[in-house]
Amino acid sequence: MAGAKETPRQKLISLMYLVFITMLALNVSKEVLDGFGQMFVKISDANTRIADGNSNLYENIEVNSQEKGGKWVGHDRTAKQIKKSSDLFFNKIEDIKTTITEKQRIKDPNLEKYAEMDKGDALDVVWFKEGAGDKADEFIGMIQDYKMEVIQVFGSQYPEYIELVEARFFTGDQNNNIKNKDNLDERWIEANFKGFPLVSSLAKLTMMQNDIRQTEHDVLTTLMGKELKMSSTVNSSNYTSLLLTEKGAYYQGETFDGSVILGRKGGAQNPNGVELTLDGRPLTSNDYELIAGGIKLNINAGNPGDHNIAGDLIFLSEGVESRIKVDQTYSVISKPNSAVISADKMNVVYRGVENPITISIPGIQDSKINASAPGLKSVKGSQYMLSPQAGREVKINVSGTLPDGNKVASVSTFRIKDIPKPAGYFRGQSGSFTIPKSSLEKGTVEARLEDFDFDLPLRTKSFRFRAPGQPSMVIQGNRLDSKAVGMLARIKNGQTIIISDIEVEIPSNPSYKLKQTSPISITVN
Repeated sequence: MAGAKETPRQKLISLMYLVFITMLALNVSKEVLDGFGQMFVKISDANTRIADGNSNLYENIEVNSQEKGGKWVGHDRTAKQIKKSSDLFFNKIEDIKTTITEKQRIKDPNLEKYAEMDKGDALDVVWFKEGAGDKADEFIGMIQDYKMEVIQVFGSQYPEYIELVEARFFTGDQNNNIKNKDNLDERWIEANFKGFPLVSSLAKLTMMQNDIRQTEHDVLTTLMGKELKMSSTVNSSNYTSLLLTEKGAYYQGETFDGSVILGRKGGAQNPNGVELTLDGRPLTSNDYELIAGGIKLNINAGNPGDHNIAGDLIFLSEGVESRIKVDQTYSVISKPNSAVISADKMNVVYRGVENPITISIPGIQDSKINASAPGLKSVKGSQYMLSPQAGREVKINVSGTLPDGNKVASVSTFRIKDIPKPAGYFRGQSGSFTIPKSSLEKGTVEARLEDFDFDLPLRTKSFRFRAPGQPSMVIQGNRLDSKAVGMLARIKNGQTIIISDIEVEIPSNPSYKLKQTSPISITVN
């Protein structure tokens, strides 16, 4: 019934469920975290490259303003307004990134240990924790302010860019809500940042910085292209090709929707012919569409790594064919297809057995990965076996070569534990129990590893047999010998015999010394 009070038991169950869900959300596989980490690095590098290119464009516009005057003065004013707003917003995001990584940088100054950035509490404290105030709303306000400034300064002159800017800096409906998977309203900022791993939020914030730099680039290239005096003939001396993308990197399996256009102007003339290849494979007419000044691609992004688009865009001007060379590269990173729940305290391997280990780096082939540790051997592909040696811990060093030739490396530490103490068993029972005297002659003495994750059979070598009022004796093998059977005849009902000092071995590794097997106490009836 609506409004009915929950019982204490119901409240406890609800609380336990919330805790369980939270634990699931917070335990993300190291492979997933490394994937976000690589995305963060690639986008950061792309931001640097775009910023360098934008600096040259700003300088060109300023020089033209000083030398040519006219409309260039207005373009220079627009460019400086866009730069001021963009730098302000970019730097505010950078300040947020610095704040949420402050504790991480103490032990990891270069932010390279992505697997340790699995918690989202650093950003949650800033934006969502009780007492944080309106910090989350302030960030949404920053986004909207920047979007409106760009539209007011630039969109009024070139309205075709308004839709693009609105899409890049989308924060939901008028209440800043979006529809979740259950078609219910959810705040855009919570759906994208609340409870996410630190490295995921870093990647998202860096992608937003990429959107800022890309927006600057779009403004500047448009200003340049509208006013530069061009020859009426399309040729390689006054045109170049550019690859424009909505994103800095693409997941494996995504559609690559980049555009190859004329770099200086991107004018209204469509190409008259296209001769392009993707990684050496010729593109067909189904892989692209002709647009003003170039083509729009519609191809599968491909496997992880760098991909090259090369060839020519062909233009006809007054019957003369001109070819514009294309040589552009884009990157694809692996998309995690599953989440692995792991417990931080369970990074354990056992001495005396071969421990199966899976080692991989997102976006890198198994053949390009090197892993080393004492007792580690490769089995096949990403599968390894680790036989721990001396000490209480083992470090597995992993390195790999990215498609672009750069190296990545990481270290994982595992605790080494001994195989747990075996328990003695007789006729399928352990500890203290009662059985008929007649059953003693037929049973075998065994040892088992209770609640052990490995299916590890043990072999009994010998044991000590003690009967009341009689000297103890050591018996070889796993059954009572004739002398012990003779002792049974003198045992009375209610008396207890002890089987101890059970010596066992691992058939596959007989040199490993197991802990002392627990004894068995048998009362005769």
